[in-house]
Amino acid sequence: MGRLRHCTSPGWTYFVTTKAWQSMSVFQVQEIAEILVRKILEYRDRKSYLLHEFVLMPNHLHLLLTPSQSVTLEKAIQLIKGGSSHEIHRVRGESTQIWQSGFHEARVRDWLDFKKKVDYIRFNPVAAKLVQRPEEWPYTSASGKFALDPIPQGLKPAKQGPVNVGPKGPTPNTASKGAGT
Repeated sequence: MGRLRHCTSPGWTYFVTTKAWQSMSVFQVQEIAEILVRKILEYRDRKSYLLHEFVLMPNHLHLLLTPSQSVTLEKAIQLIKGGSSHEIHRVRGESTQIWQSGFHEARVRDWLDFKKKVDYIRFNPVAAKLVQRPEEWPYTSASGKFALDPIPQGLKPAKQGPVNVGPKGPTPNTASKGAGT
């Protein structure tokens, strides 16, 4: 059986899921989780991708990201997984398998899709009954501790112009005074 093919293109935003080796809960170890989060942020800071949201669960990772024009989605995930594995092995003196091979991606189509993915990521630890509120989970962008990139321009909702109502709005036409009185 061949590898999964990824239908990707520069400038697209993706919801990505990747799992720990054999779905083991390796990321419940604080040191390992912190290394992985540092690597996610490091490659964001290096401009390999725009990072919109993420959550690291005990046995998997969800990301909402837009690869840079010079980095493919496959390369961005390779940087995160390979970089974190290398650092975990170096720091812990182990050479155990960290990641399941491959990943699953879904292209984010529009603002509504983006919002749904953000909510899914943020509430993943709540749904797993790890915390009661998204911001309580330490390994998520919902914690408010990590710098994120804004939603890409092409996914922003269409701006509606200001509604011209209220005291400075136009006065509706009224029948002329005196007519019919």
